[in-house]
Amino acid sequence: MPRTPHLTLPALSGRRALVTGASDGIGLKIAQRLAGAGAEVILPVRNRSKGEAAVARIRHEHPGARVSLRDLDLASLGSVAALGQELRADGQPIHLLINNAGVMTPPERQTTVDGFELQLGTNHLGHVALVAHLLPLLVAGRARITSQVSVAARSGAMHWDDLSWETFYDGRRAYGQSKIAFGLFGQELERRSRAAGWGITSNLSHPGVAPTSLLGARPELGRERDTPQIATIRRLSRAGILLGTPDSAALPALYAATSPQAVGGRIYGPDGFGNLGGGPAEHALYRPLRDPEEAAKVWTVSEALAGVSFATAAGVA
Repeated sequence: MPRTPHLTLPALSGRRALVTGASDGIGLKIAQRLAGAGAEVILPVRNRSKGEAAVARIRHEHPGARVSLRDLDLASLGSVAALGQELRADGQPIHLLINNAGVMTPPERQTTVDGFELQLGTNHLGHVALVAHLLPLLVAGRARITSQVSVAARSGAMHWDDLSWETFYDGRRAYGQSKIAFGLFGQELERRSRAAGWGITSNLSHPGVAPTSLLGARPELGRERDTPQIATIRRLSRAGILLGTPDSAALPALYAATSPQAVGGRIYGPDGFGNLGGGPAEHALYRPLRDPEEAAKVWTVSEALAGVSFATAAGVA
């Protein structure tokens, strides 16, 4: 059996954390560790029954854990806005936001409720809108925001001529674009927070490669069976060869979100061969994520597509 690298989290009592995609897989592991360190953890979920099972697992592992469910479908900007309104009405600062949820390579092109290519809309635009709607709470909590990207963001580029891949659909390139866009947004969020004095720290993480539901059977995505890739990933992970496990794959995001040594504007991922598995470490920023002008363009276009304004949310317009 592969051994999970050790990571000690700081005490998080009195901290409020929100983790997207925490009903299973890496997100659930992240939520479990945060709850175990004393944080109050919010799980916004699309599937209530999966969410309730996740809460039960966390409370079984950590009796007395403060964990709650909210409703969220990142593929619906209306759902994102509703969650933002609900949490703003609570009025409690958010100290940690881990943007972890995502979808990957549906067999055929699909769209969100709002008409965007599913991966761009869910992985990127839904999270952009979430950050904007929660901005007052994040500023109040001087939050650390960790956005989960992927090794798929190492190469490729923004498909500016056709962001939603309407003319020609390539699921893998569309997935890579969604993660590049999200990484550029995370970098720009760090720059704008510093310039505006929001007090928010924004960094990036990636989990390497581990067996999760991303490439498994997902009937809601039109994938009735596991992909051939996930079978190979499971075998290698069980054998401890190259790849990580859901436990180890959660560590980079946990390190980026909680470690005093992790800072804004950096990316953290596994330290093993090819950065596919291992313990958390800082990496050189992927080349597609380095251009500030590209990041500013992603920010502006994403605000328009998601129908949000960070300036208005911050109370400066």
